[in-house]
Amino acid sequence: MRALLIEDDPLLGDGIKTALEREGYTVDWFMLGREAISAIGSETFSVIILDLGLPDMDGMQVLQLLRQQSTLPILILTARDAMEDRIGGLDAGADDYVLKPFNLQELLARLRVVMRRAEGRASQILTLGALSIDEARHAVSWRGKDVKLGRREYALLLELARHPDRVLSRPRLENLLYGWGEEVESNAVEVHIHHLRKKLEKHLIINVRGIGYRLDSQAR
Repeated sequence: MRALLIEDDPLLGDGIKTALEREGYTVDWFMLGREAISAIGSETFSVIILDLGLPDMDGMQVLQLLRQQSTLPILILTARDAMEDRIGGLDAGADDYVLKPFNLQELLARLRVVMRRAEGRASQILTLGALSIDEARHAVSWRGKDVKLGRREYALLLELARHPDRVLSRPRLENLLYGWGEEVESNAVEVHIHHLRKKLEKHLIINVRGIGYRLDSQAR
């Protein structure tokens, strides 16, 4: 999972980034709206977190420009608690609001909700064949047994599970696992896939030669 965070407060932005990374997200953090708008056109993200109080542009304008380029879930952070502001943001394309000050656990829960809603899911537990992923608990089980995964292993498995039976390219998976400025070894995705196959089942994740990988939703 890769999050685009747009927040100009250094302390708050650092706290959100740290919390998201602990949950398995890769985070690209921008303090200016123009930088974020440029990034959305060139990178692959899973969700957008947008503060409305930005120094270079009004957050509502940023929201409208992001919506013109993307259908990704957008969660608004704001101290504007007037009803008309919230209605205006939702009408402009936001999926949910979090009012400042907020609890980080609430933010994480709301992110899970907007992402599930975007995928057409209601439950926090994603079940595919013998695989079960509890997003709230960050827990994975295979054939009824708990499996311990590293942060990037979990993120990679969750991305594949969110798109079952669909081939995801290696560049896309690399973009979701590594943020700007992070060095990516040429075989990084292959190494994580290898570890997942050893911990779960060899035939759960299928290599489509020359294209990418897909998760078999019927694997048991």
